[in-house]
Amino acid sequence: MPLLNKVQAYLDQYQLGLKAIRLDENTATCELAAAALGVEVGQIAKTLVFKGKTGYVLVVAAGDVRIDQKKIRQVIGSKVRMANPDEVLQVTGYPIGGVCPFDLKTPVRILLDDSLAQYSVVYAAAGTANSALPITLEQLREITGGEVVSLADQTIDQAVS
Repeated sequence: MPLLNKVQAYLDQYQLGLKAIRLDENTATCELAAAALGVEVGQIAKTLVFKGKTGYVLVVAAGDVRIDQKKIRQVIGSKVRMANPDEVLQVTGYPIGGVCPFDLKTPVRILLDDSLAQYSVVYAAAGTANSALPITLEQLREITGGEVVSLADQTIDQAVS
């Protein structure tokens, strides 16, 4: 079953009316996804995988923020590093650029950054590098069982200036 169909089947069991979107454009980065959807980069819910001493943790954050790994350490109790592409695929079942924050291959702790709260709807990847899922932070929390925490260091725009 193609990944987008797998994601949609998983969503359907929650009966929240959520529908994954297949796009013609590449949505593998926050900037590409925002351009394809006609939204702000911050509305793209990027999904990142980190590895700590006790295993992996998945972080979902607004597309325009930088995640502070020290803040992740404070939450999970160990230092973390970014997972490499093979680890991401192994843990999530999704390739980089299309990592969906739920229906994961391996159960992992999920942290939802509070940067997502500023938007009424955010767009998460739906398993492929040309898909998106419009979803609210509350729906994301319900489906993932994720904890809403503050992990953002600053917005990427602020970091550049």
